[in-house]
Amino acid sequence: MSEGLQDLRIGFIGAGAMASALAGGLVAAGVGRDRICAGDPDAGCRKAFGEAVGAATHNNNDAVVSDSDVIVLAVKPNIVERALGDFDTSASNNLTDKLWVSIAAGISISAIEHRLPDGARVVRAMPNTPALARSGATAFVANTAATSDDRAAARELFEAVGYTWEANTEAQLDAVTGLSGSGPAYVFLFLEALGDAGVRAGLPRDAAYELAFHTVRGAAQLAIESGRHPAALKDQVTSPGGTTIAGLERLEAGGVRAALHEAVAAATRRSRDLGR
Repeated sequence: MSEGLQDLRIGFIGAGAMASALAGGLVAAGVGRDRICAGDPDAGCRKAFGEAVGAATHNNNDAVVSDSDVIVLAVKPNIVERALGDFDTSASNNLTDKLWVSIAAGISISAIEHRLPDGARVVRAMPNTPALARSGATAFVANTAATSDDRAAARELFEAVGYTWEANTEAQLDAVTGLSGSGPAYVFLFLEALGDAGVRAGLPRDAAYELAFHTVRGAAQLAIESGRHPAALKDQVTSPGGTTIAGLERLEAGGVRAALHEAVAAATRRSRDLGR
């Protein structure tokens, strides 16, 4: 982690699970706990954040803003407008001196800019829940007011909890939401079905699920480390007339590929709807 991010004070508006995951990743990457804080009206969330991260918490957002250089909007999409409306957006409040990073699904940069003074530096990002295990996948995009240092800080923030990609346009974040934002749910459904299929085939339930979990994790790790196209890796497992091709035939007949295309498309459309 660069000295730049280590020297910044980072505040979270919202002290839920994703805020705790990001803050915990920052601490593990070398950011001092004394440079992190979070605000949340829920005492239980504040307590959980404090215990998990070892950082200060506040029951109001003004304290977070005044104590931070980078402010992460880690609240539900329907809460963003209310949370930003709590601030005095006059230029004298120095809100343009902050970097604003939103992880609220579907909330556009323009919607955030509308609640902040002109010239506010804004980054919109879409992380996913595996960030809780520091194995997340995040995409982000910055507005025109954000500097190269701001973009670098955002990248380091999310790299603390996994893979990070800077999108070329904000419109791509809706597709990211449909793929990697919602994607863990698709994988969990697949894991459940794969484990249940093992039970149906005669395996003990615990073993079936563990084999399913480790198979999916191992396959993903192999794809990442080998750099080979998934189709090539699939062919490597598939022998002519063998067991795998018999199973793949049934998956294709069941429309698994088409269903995934439709799931990502539907989630992408919903993300766009949320931003309108």
